[in-house]
Amino acid sequence: MHQVLMLNDDFTPMEFVVLVIQEFFSKDRESATQIMLKIHLDGKAVCGVYSRDVAATKVDQVLDAARQAGHPLQCVSEPVD
Repeated sequence: MHQVLMLNDDFTPMEFVVLVIQEFFSKDRESATQIMLKIHLDGKAVCGVYSRDVAATKVDQVLDAARQAGHPLQCVSEPVD
């Protein structure tokens, strides 16, 4: 299994991060906001845990959405320890 993490930056609006978490990780607004705050405060946070292929797809979706919106948001996948 792989965890999908979003990384903090000083440029991507918090509201955009919340919307991306809601859209691609099927979180409600409250959960998405809590994850966004964890990213903001801790520098990164897990958005979900998936098989390797699904995790890679989620990363691609987030990066594509961020690029299309002109934001430098970064998202990575790594094996769960």
